[in-house]
Amino acid sequence: MKTKDELLKIFSLKLRIILGKLQINFDDLQEIRLRVNCPLLISYKNKEYFVSEEASLVGNPSQGVLITKNEIKETMEYISNYSLYAFEEEIRQGFITISGGHRIGITGKTIIQGNFIRGIKHISYINVRLAHQVKGCADLVMPYLINEKTKSIYHTLIISPPKCGKTTLLRDIIRQISDGSPYLEGMNIGVVDERSEIAACYMGEPQNDLGIRTDILDCCPKAKGMMMLIRSMSPQVIAVDEIGSREDIEAINYVISCGCKLIATVHGSSIEDVKSKPILGDLLKNRIFERYIILSNINKVGQLEEIYDSMVTRIY
Repeated sequence: MKTKDELLKIFSLKLRIILGKLQINFDDLQEIRLRVNCPLLISYKNKEYFVSEEASLVGNPSQGVLITKNEIKETMEYISNYSLYAFEEEIRQGFITISGGHRIGITGKTIIQGNFIRGIKHISYINVRLAHQVKGCADLVMPYLINEKTKSIYHTLIISPPKCGKTTLLRDIIRQISDGSPYLEGMNIGVVDERSEIAACYMGEPQNDLGIRTDILDCCPKAKGMMMLIRSMSPQVIAVDEIGSREDIEAINYVISCGCKLIATVHGSSIEDVKSKPILGDLLKNRIFERYIILSNINKVGQLEEIYDSMVTRIY
C-alpha cells in the first residue's frame, strides 16, 4: 500500500515496526501524534486510539507505547534525511511537507529574533497529518457554484468547523474548475497555499491533483499571494484556505475589484457564527460572496449541511 510505505519510512525503527504491524486500513488513518514521554496516539476513522507495544489499538493511555526523546530525534532524522538545516525555512513555519503530500507539524522551543521566529530547536512534539485527496467529493456542490448566464463561478465561501473536510472540498472544487466539466469550461485558477495543505507541494511539485490550469503559490501569506497572482498569472479564479485577518479582507476586495472570482474557506459552525466575527461579518453584510457552503461532521467528515445564496437564502 503506497500510503503505508510512504509513512513507515519516516519513523524511528521501533515505531516503524509497531506501526507496520497495525491491522488497520491506512487510507482511513488521519493523524499520528508523537509527544515526548507520552503514549503514541493516532486518529483513525475520526476516533483517537493509543497504540500498544503489541501493535494493537487501545483506549487506556497506560497501555500505549511511550515516546522517548530518542524516538523523536530519530524520526526527525528520517523526515529530514539527516539534514534539518535543509528544511530550515519549513521548520520556521512549523511544518514539513513530505512525499505524498503528508504534512509533519512540529513544535518545541522557538528561537526568536526580533519579532520573527528564526527556528525551532529541542523538537519534542510531532503531528503527522495524512493527505487524503477525495476526487469527486465536490460533485454535489458544483452545480450550485456555476453561474449559467455568465458561464463562470460564483464567489464562494466554505464555512466549516475544524476537521470537517473544508480543505478536501476546496481541493476538489479547484480541480474541477481547472480541468473543466460538461457544465463549465476549464478556467485558469491561482491557489495561494499558505500552509501547503491544498496542493501539498513537495520540492515544488504538488502531491495533490489540482487540475491542468492551476498555478500555485506555496508557503506564501494569503494577502500577499492573492495580489501576486493577480499581477503575474492573470487568473480567472483565486482559491485560498482559512481567511480571517484584516489583510486577507483587503486582498479579497482587491481580487474582486479586478474581476477575478474567489473561492475561500473559513472556520465556523454556521452563517450566524461567521456574521458575529468582527472582520468577517463585514463580508456577509456587504454581500461579497454569492454562495455559502456549510459543512459539518455530524454523520461523516465533510457532511454537506446547507448552501445559501448572496441574500443568505437557503438553496440546498
